[in-house]
Amino acid sequence: MLIVFEGIDGTGKSTQVKMLAEALQERGMTVQSSFEPTNGTYGSLVRNSATRPAGRYSLEEEFELFLKDRKEHIETLIQPALDRGEVVILDRYYFSTMAYQGARGLDVKMIRKKNEEFAIIPDLVIVLTVPIEESLKRIGVRDGEGNAFEKRENLERCAEIFNDLDDQFVHFISAVDTPEQVHEEVRRLVMGYMS
Repeated sequence: MLIVFEGIDGTGKSTQVKMLAEALQERGMTVQSSFEPTNGTYGSLVRNSATRPAGRYSLEEEFELFLKDRKEHIETLIQPALDRGEVVILDRYYFSTMAYQGARGLDVKMIRKKNEEFAIIPDLVIVLTVPIEESLKRIGVRDGEGNAFEKRENLERCAEIFNDLDDQFVHFISAVDTPEQVHEEVRRLVMGYMS
């Protein structure tokens, strides 16, 4: 089973990935947790570009790096783990590319189409939601600060793109409560999918 956590910055995705992985392992399941962009060859370039001055990569070049990173991730970790019957939990996947690169001007439908030419469709996507004010507070960014991905207008547009996802495997969970309360909702949802 492939489970993906999505949402704007500051929603607590990493925390929920860890908590869910531990809960499933306690039930005797073998779990692989990972994240995108990865720390691989292409993912590292993407990560570095977020903190460098604008213009290091064009939007199109950056998108190509995301695609290459994702292909490598699928080939080396995701597909082999699924083939072994393991549960894979991801902190971001191609829906984040749709949201963040879409917010910066790329066509969202094109992003999805290019990814779904090779990417494994998840069994479950959990979009964690918080108000923009809460997101900025949690990531410690005041208006006008932060990198290109952390600007208010950018996060608002990202949130809109996430909210437009209407696939049956996409579920929205409010992440304004404590991590433990959010985890309870996540766990109920996942167990319902697995039963």
